[in-house]
Amino acid sequence: MNIIIVEDSRLARNELREMLQAHSDIEVIAEAENVQQGIPLIDHHKPDLLLLDIHLPDGDGFQLLEQLQHVPQVIFTTAYDQHALRAFQVNALDYLLKPIEPERLQTALQKVRQNAVAETDTIIEHKGRQDQLFIRDGEHCHFVRLGEVALFEVEGNYTRVYFRDQKPLLARSLGYLEQRLDPSVFFRANRQELINFDYIQRIEPGVGEGYIVTMKNGREVQVSRRQAKELRDHLEW
Repeated sequence: MNIIIVEDSRLARNELREMLQAHSDIEVIAEAENVQQGIPLIDHHKPDLLLLDIHLPDGDGFQLLEQLQHVPQVIFTTAYDQHALRAFQVNALDYLLKPIEPERLQTALQKVRQNAVAETDTIIEHKGRQDQLFIRDGEHCHFVRLGEVALFEVEGNYTRVYFRDQKPLLARSLGYLEQRLDPSVFFRANRQELINFDYIQRIEPGVGEGYIVTMKNGREVQVSRRQAKELRDHLEW
């Protein structure tokens, strides 16, 4: 398991690295002391896990996550407990208070290992169901698995993301997302919407040779004539 540590305290980084040496399956591949150092390191190395401090000299850990192209699994490390609820709202695997005890670190790492088991069956280039998406929406942050996303919809220069009962805005274009998402999971129904096949409830004839797709959340999506053949091919009609 490859890990990157983002922590502004050199002493804290050293302590974490020493504790991690007790785990033979773990390698610390890089370290950073602030947001701007961390972002390129994480996107370049694409680690399995990020040990992330919340308070950093040039921002916070949530801001770092928002700017990543590659979002690994995350364990927050901090001296302050007031951010715990927010951390779990973005689906962080754990939240370790400093000074970190080796036993707590071991428990957190075991969660990472268990979480990784389901992701090792298939390796794909595109982002699939088990990959994670970080979204900052005003004061709220979301850390969601792509398999939970039912629909992406264009909204100006942004994309609205529909999952569970949430629909925050993501600062990415729909075209950018389409290029990166697994086409066996997500389908470009029209110029405005990208849908998750898993959330399709029914398909009915639409205008011309198109279709109307009803999603499990009740949303109706028009499949353009141009995309209808691709939909039929995928569903092997």
